[in-house]
Amino acid sequence: MSHDGMSHNGMSQDEIDSLRQQRRRALLLSGVSLSALAMSKSFAADTAGKPVTEVLIVPVSDAGAVQPAVKMAKVVKTEAEWRKQLSPISFSVTRQEDTERAYTGATWENHEKGLYRCICCDTALFSSATKFESGTGWPSFWQPIAKENINEISDRTFGMLRTAVACKRCDAHLGHVFDDGPKPTGLRYCMNSASMRFVKMA
Repeated sequence: MSHDGMSHNGMSQDEIDSLRQQRRRALLLSGVSLSALAMSKSFAADTAGKPVTEVLIVPVSDAGAVQPAVKMAKVVKTEAEWRKQLSPISFSVTRQEDTERAYTGATWENHEKGLYRCICCDTALFSSATKFESGTGWPSFWQPIAKENINEISDRTFGMLRTAVACKRCDAHLGHVFDDGPKPTGLRYCMNSASMRFVKMA
C-alpha cells in the first residue's frame, strides 16, 4: 500500500474491501449451488430407484415357438467373467462395442433355418425367417424376433448419428439398425455374427 492510501495497482482500500466482500458472497453462493446440485443428484438417484434387476423378455424355444413375455433377471457379470466365457472377438464386440470385419463372421451368409440367440445370455434375438441378403457382409434382418428382447440406443460415435442395438437382458452390443431394409418394415438390423449363436431348427 502506498502512503496516499492507494494500492500499487491504483485501488483504494475501500475498493479492495468491497471486492473482497463480493468475492466472499460469490464463493458462498457457489458453495450453496454446489450443495444444491449434490442434493439434486442425490434426489434424482433416489427417485430413479434401484438399478434394474429384472426385464421383460419373450422366451422362444429352439423350435421357434414364441411364448408370453415374462420377467427375467438381468444378466450382470464382471469383465473377467465375460472374458472367460466369450471368445476374444465376441468379447470385443459384445462388451466393448467393437465391430467384426465384414464378410468374416460365421453367419453372414448362413441360409439355414433357425434362431439367432445372444452369445452372452442365450436370449432369442432374430429368426432366419426375417434374414435377408443385404450385401454388407454382416447378417441382416428386417425385424427382431421380439421387440421386448432388444434395446435401441442412440449412438453418436465416429461423428455419425446411428441407432445401436443391444440385448435387453445382458446389454450385449449386437450391431446397428438402419432404415434401408426391405418390406414390410423397411429396416435393416445389421448384426455382428460374433454377438450371436445360431441354433438350427430340425
